[in-house]
Amino acid sequence: MPFLSKYLEYVAPGFKDKIIFTEEKVEGFDAVIATGSNNTARYFEYYFRGKPSIIRNNRNSIAILTGNETVEDLKNLSEDIFRYYGLGCRNVSKLFVPEDYDFNSFFEAMYHWHPIIEKAKYANNYDYNKAVYLMSEFDILENGFFMIKEDKSYASPIATVFYEKYNNLQTLKEKLHADKNQIQCIVSKGCFENEIDFGETQKPQLWDYADSVDSVKFLLSI
Repeated sequence: MPFLSKYLEYVAPGFKDKIIFTEEKVEGFDAVIATGSNNTARYFEYYFRGKPSIIRNNRNSIAILTGNETVEDLKNLSEDIFRYYGLGCRNVSKLFVPEDYDFNSFFEAMYHWHPIIEKAKYANNYDYNKAVYLMSEFDILENGFFMIKEDKSYASPIATVFYEKYNNLQTLKEKLHADKNQIQCIVSKGCFENEIDFGETQKPQLWDYADSVDSVKFLLSI
């Protein structure tokens, strides 16, 4: 970050002397934008209480599949899953699928990402998580570089995507609405309001603010 700030000052001199990095207690501030884990967010909310703030915590992105997706849709979905090794909050970490969903087409569409297993750190995570799942006798589906596991959690580890089955789209919509503070993006095709197209999660527009909070409006209101 210090390097990036210096570069920003170079290309936009107006920022010079306006960016400070510190490990000391933060004092004398007017407002706060902070990000961290769910646990960290609780400390931030307490520490910065009484000041205008945007406190961001863990969020994950999900995809809703119906079984009617085209091969192109699923290939685009692979971008949402694997780009940046799946580490971002806009990466799809969980699928919602119908009870009778057949994963064969899904795995076929993912396969062109198989060279990712040649990356040592990714491969180490794949091997570790697979070993944990097998030793724990969890049911998984995998193709040699990627696993899916039925799980109610939204956050999945590297090289894994969780999935959950649904019977009724309306019931699913109600669940996702209740869990909205855990979700960053919803990828689907004609299933959900404010959905994002397959393959587009890592291409946010300028107005696609994180957590749907307008940061510019917040700053202008201070």
